[in-house]
Amino acid sequence: MRSNAFGRTAVEPLGAGCDVFTATILLYRRAMPSDPTFHSPGLDAAAALLEWYAAMGVDVTLSEAPLDRFEESAKAKAAAEAARRQSPQPELRRPLPAAETSPQEAVARPAIAGQTAQVPTEATVMQARAAAQSAKTLDELKALIQAFDGCNLKLTAKNTVFADGNPASKLMLVGEAPGRDEDIEGRPFVGRSGQLLDRMLNAIGYSRSHNAYIANVIYWRPPGNRDPSDVEIAICRPFILRQIELVDPELIIFLGAQPAKALLGGEAVKQGINKLRGRWCELEIGDKRFKALPTFHPAYLLRTPIKKREAWRDFLTAKVFLENGGMLPPV
Repeated sequence: MRSNAFGRTAVEPLGAGCDVFTATILLYRRAMPSDPTFHSPGLDAAAALLEWYAAMGVDVTLSEAPLDRFEESAKAKAAAEAARRQSPQPELRRPLPAAETSPQEAVARPAIAGQTAQVPTEATVMQARAAAQSAKTLDELKALIQAFDGCNLKLTAKNTVFADGNPASKLMLVGEAPGRDEDIEGRPFVGRSGQLLDRMLNAIGYSRSHNAYIANVIYWRPPGNRDPSDVEIAICRPFILRQIELVDPELIIFLGAQPAKALLGGEAVKQGINKLRGRWCELEIGDKRFKALPTFHPAYLLRTPIKKREAWRDFLTAKVFLENGGMLPPV
């Protein structure tokens, strides 16, 4: 019998997928001759190297030849030093305090070729706050985030992943950060986790194309899908808070513990998803208060299918809340 994403009524069978490296290795092994006497150390070593790359989080090839980034950085630094010595010294000007810098000036510094990572400071967080508050529409906010160069994750990401879905929706879902597929496509939740999330939404009569809006706390993929640092979260937090404020949803579903911890703070920081999920929370932004409901991240459900029953309960609770005009369902 076919079942939906939660193992309930028939919608669509779960699909199986694999990443590029796994598929390559499988194809290689299938292409190997069936003759047991055949042996090729070179091919075996290549397969082992691919498996090691996949385990280390290397899942995208950027060029055919390797590059020595340390040598490249040293050459760029030497060239900049030589140019500085040859050019006349400009008149020094006192930099404006952070409070005197407009939000547009704070984010209008375009990335240049050879730009290196900078150590973020409290001033960087303040610039992000000023820029986020200056946005009057979602389009303005998206443009400000795309121009903002205060987060080093932008230097290694292919795309800025802003949001997907209908911004007029009553339901908003917030994840942690883009993964490989999201970075390539520029939209949140488009990989295996996204496919499961779509089936979860369809099971309660919702979809990103009609009545759901999806975003992440972090707008750029962390290298190797590592967890975002506290500093990276602090820099991106003003933007996602402003994004929520502009969407003005009736309900926010936090997908996983990290979005709940990043946005709620307080006691939520000390708790895991098993304690947070299914518990009603309130997110305060300015003079607005938003109802929020944490649940499991779809990626966690792929690894732990037995937890789908609890996620199914959370999504049914969200459906009742939205259909009752924002009234909390009876306990």
